[in-house]
Amino acid sequence: MKKTFIVTFLLLSYFHGFLQAGDTTGDIQYSVYTIPPSLKDNANAVQRMEEITFTVKSPGEGILKTRYAITILNEKGKKYAAVHVGYDKLNKFNYLQGSLYDANGKLIDRLKKSDIQDISAVSDNSLFEDNRVKRASFNCGQYPCTVEFEYETVRQNMLFYPSWTPQASDEHYTVEKSVFSIIIPHTQTLRYKEINLPTKASVKTEGTNKVYTWQIENLPVIAAEPMGPALHSLIPAVITAPSSFEIDGYQGNMESWKSLGKWLYDLNANRDELPENIRQQVIQMVANEKDPVAKARKIYEYLQKNTRYVSIQLGIGGWQTFEAKSVAEKGYGDCKALTNYTKALLKVAGIPSFVASIYADDDDNDFRADFPSNQFNHVILCVPMAKDTIWLECTSQTTPFGYLGRSTYNRHALLFTPDGGKLVQTPAYTAKDNLQIRKADIHINPQGDATAELNTMYAGLKQDLPSALMHQLSPEEQKKYLYEHISLPSFEINKFGFSQQKTRIPAVTENLSLTVRKCVSKSGNRIFLTPNLLTTSSVTLPATEKRKTEIIRNMSYTDVDTIRYHLPAGYHPEYQPENMSFKSKFGEYTASVQVSEGMIIYIRRMQIHKGKYPAEAYQEFMEFYKKVAKADKMQLVFVNKS
Repeated sequence: MKKTFIVTFLLLSYFHGFLQAGDTTGDIQYSVYTIPPSLKDNANAVQRMEEITFTVKSPGEGILKTRYAITILNEKGKKYAAVHVGYDKLNKFNYLQGSLYDANGKLIDRLKKSDIQDISAVSDNSLFEDNRVKRASFNCGQYPCTVEFEYETVRQNMLFYPSWTPQASDEHYTVEKSVFSIIIPHTQTLRYKEINLPTKASVKTEGTNKVYTWQIENLPVIAAEPMGPALHSLIPAVITAPSSFEIDGYQGNMESWKSLGKWLYDLNANRDELPENIRQQVIQMVANEKDPVAKARKIYEYLQKNTRYVSIQLGIGGWQTFEAKSVAEKGYGDCKALTNYTKALLKVAGIPSFVASIYADDDDNDFRADFPSNQFNHVILCVPMAKDTIWLECTSQTTPFGYLGRSTYNRHALLFTPDGGKLVQTPAYTAKDNLQIRKADIHINPQGDATAELNTMYAGLKQDLPSALMHQLSPEEQKKYLYEHISLPSFEINKFGFSQQKTRIPAVTENLSLTVRKCVSKSGNRIFLTPNLLTTSSVTLPATEKRKTEIIRNMSYTDVDTIRYHLPAGYHPEYQPENMSFKSKFGEYTASVQVSEGMIIYIRRMQIHKGKYPAEAYQEFMEFYKKVAKADKMQLVFVNKS
């Protein structure tokens, strides 16, 4: 009897405390008061639960069912109140349901059919797409609130199996629980790769199926560190793929890159026939050229002048190219069609080439070469030559011949060949290729203002942005961009212009004529000059007791500034700092000043080395950039003795 009283008292005390914390008339499952404090710390949203189940019915069909609930803690997490479910010819939409709960977990709203929008997923540069999206959202009104969504699609595009990333690529998103299951017949093989997972998959048998299940709980916020791995590479994930698959009646195998590449080759074979008039144009175009590189250049320039890029995503058309004669007749195509068309043009000139699938991304992300699967989003063309291999980006009307920009350089690509897929690497660019060479003449008047003539040559990856400005923006937009990005406190642009050298390592030259106010600071008969006018290091690194992740520098490059300052009459040097020179495994830096009658010549050179460095090197890395920042602030003093 005494024990019963104690248990009853403890239970009453617990529920009394809970009643003080929140109203138990709601669904305790989604009450914000049951979220562990560690998951609310620094979070904007908490994933309360997620259940993803993919049931493989056959090599050509699967059913994907997703149910999840997210508690949105504040206004910054409101994007999670919306859901988007994509579908198309090969991915059929079944249903979408949703509910909204208040802070106590009480149901306050449900999605109605009229709340669900059906919109096109066509992008601005698309001409033909059957991609559509079912979209719905809730208005929380008051935070915190919880949204719950459930939807189902039937996949007949079995080239892709779903991946599982339980934690969003968001530094303010936590996870209470997530479960991912794949149900697959014994007669089929599931391939998967586990990334950053604390536990492995559990596998069990249910009748004629195997069931693979992954589960994870209580993931706190995760923060990316400066100059470290991208957030998406730090979060837990599982990527999956079939061995054998079927899509729109086409059967294939992706157990190896060779077998996947062979399927892609066969899918796109015999689609390179050209109209006779185009064939004759190509023959005449290269008739006087003996060098195959020169022939290929002429053909590439012909492509750029006569075609344009549009996105075409219709069923199997996501992987099978339109025929070359279609591009010849219409003058447009997607990346597959334009690449195949270029391949067909080169074939007429007797130059063999190979289509290559790649993952294009400006943040240097590559596909996982150790897991054969369809991880691609783009195709380019590989043209082997006797002494070199030429790579062609066939969707651009402005990219120089043989150059790959930031989105496709230095990564894996899968060549389609008659013998199957071949994994290769696209070119990397070095510190000798990626250049910023600036020369400037600056005339300072007695009031401390100046006129400046600047000539800056950007080469390699350094020219990608100036090239985009040159080709994609109007002169007015270019001028606006320059005003927003030139790091001077007060100036006027008197004149500007761009020109481009379309070499294998292309270059863009920027010419600027500026009026710079307060180029130097004055105090009595002295002027103070910081000679590094524009190319100061933008790297700022926070101090930390313990770095957790490796340091990554994705690009090698070299910056050289040569600036001539013309002083007002009568000024002579009073203080001149010593020249600076230091190097480390991260890079090299020199800065020198030469003073002559009425003139200063400042030369700064910094070279950064690409690489990955252990977390333990962070203090050394930080010290290198501290020395750069200090050297960039060197100051000269001149006095007028007249």
